[in-house]
Amino acid sequence: ARFRATKTGIYLMQEGNEEPFNIRLHLARDILTIQEQDVICVSGEPFYSSERTVTIRRQTIGGFGLSIKGGAEHKIPVVISKISKEQKAELSGLLFIGDGILQVKLLSVQVLRNAGEEVTLTVSFLKKTPAFLKLPLCEDCTCVPSDQSSGTSSPLCDSGLHLNYHPNNTDTLSCSSWPACPGLRWEKRWVDLRLIPLLHSRLSQYNPGSDVCRKNAFQVIAVDGVCSGVLQFLTADDCLDWLQALASNISSLTKHNVSNNNTHASIIYMGWVDEKEQDSVQDRMYSPKFLALRGSSLFKFSAPPVTTWDWTRAEKSFTVYEIMCKILKDNDLLDKRKHCFGVQTESGEDLFFSVELECELLIWEKAFQMATFLEVERIQCKTYACIMESHLMGLTVDFGAGFVCFDAASKAVLWRYKFSQLKGSSDDGKSKIKFLFQNQDSKSIEAKELEFSNLFAVLHCIHAFFAAKVACLDPIFVESQGNATPAGFPSLCSISCNSQTPKLKYAT
Repeated sequence: ARFRATKTGIYLMQEGNEEPFNIRLHLARDILTIQEQDVICVSGEPFYSSERTVTIRRQTIGGFGLSIKGGAEHKIPVVISKISKEQKAELSGLLFIGDGILQVKLLSVQVLRNAGEEVTLTVSFLKKTPAFLKLPLCEDCTCVPSDQSSGTSSPLCDSGLHLNYHPNNTDTLSCSSWPACPGLRWEKRWVDLRLIPLLHSRLSQYNPGSDVCRKNAFQVIAVDGVCSGVLQFLTADDCLDWLQALASNISSLTKHNVSNNNTHASIIYMGWVDEKEQDSVQDRMYSPKFLALRGSSLFKFSAPPVTTWDWTRAEKSFTVYEIMCKILKDNDLLDKRKHCFGVQTESGEDLFFSVELECELLIWEKAFQMATFLEVERIQCKTYACIMESHLMGLTVDFGAGFVCFDAASKAVLWRYKFSQLKGSSDDGKSKIKFLFQNQDSKSIEAKELEFSNLFAVLHCIHAFFAAKVACLDPIFVESQGNATPAGFPSLCSISCNSQTPKLKYAT
């Protein structure tokens, strides 16, 4: 697996209308850690950290003498942000800046405003509150003016309610508001905000369901749905670098997971793609799918298969030598999505998929070629029922012998040709195929017209056998076969996201 060092200066754009804020990314082999800066207590334990119930009475001048931030209306904790000097809150000796008011669901600014002459609060000091309260970073909690604060921006919305009823109040933090405690020390540190497990996670540069690509930004979505949010990068190069690093680690984890599971030894490929909807609407053109090439089949899932039972619950499955895969060139693309490929099924249905990176497209292409070759090599021949001149026949495509046509009743061979003798073919797109073979002796062209009930499956099978024949002549491909596992199956297609491995020559 590829390991990446921690990088700084990245932005995490929250979903919705929230402002971006600085975060740090750390990529390890199996997890992406997103960190934010916070001010935390690194030594000692405040004597006021335990839960306390405090009753205070309103003063004629000054009210309760405290200010708060947050509240149920903001869906965030209510925290005491200011204690006024020589007012009731301070004089109680039991309320401090950074105390969270625990009854969040019952508390709001309006409740305190209309609390009457007396209010009872259950509070407990919250260690993470200094960051958004902008507390000074001093080892012994000695108070300094507010303009010397840490400068860490506040994710909370100030309620604006200063409960001392004094419009000209300019109190700052007093020593009694934040009492000294021997050995207590605060530091600004990077703390974990989100942990994204990378096994079977997916990347997305596009706005959900659309073909609109974000500028220098992407999301990481874990298999359990945990999302990184939109990670915004300063340059396209930085964005691509992180995308490739993440894709490489995800691919390595998938390969490692498959190799450790003996029951899945025949898996050639597993990975996320986006499928173009057949009846798409403007806001939902694509949906995420998970593709797997295992043995003779291509499986399409809505979520990665984890158990043996999951493999029986695929949305669809196709026989690899009876489908056709085509990498879409720039002039073949259906919309703004890049790195796309199409799959034509045995029924003639066209499916379109896209991946995030060009290297992922190369991985898929090589994996599909490998899966097709291995399956042709395994079965050696395939027979299809057909009709020729109103007679029921059978056409066998044989890896060694070529094309063999025989009478379905008597099994008598009517004709046979080698692959090299096929000089051309055409079909009507419905059921009929016209083959043009060259007679080995006379060199004349002989036409054979056959009718099939499964035209596309036959066409794709013939293509797969030809492709496998050509692949056997490719020294690069033959060498890669020599490096396969003893059982004949590589555990997973192994192209790095940064490699420039040549494409197999039989690709179309």
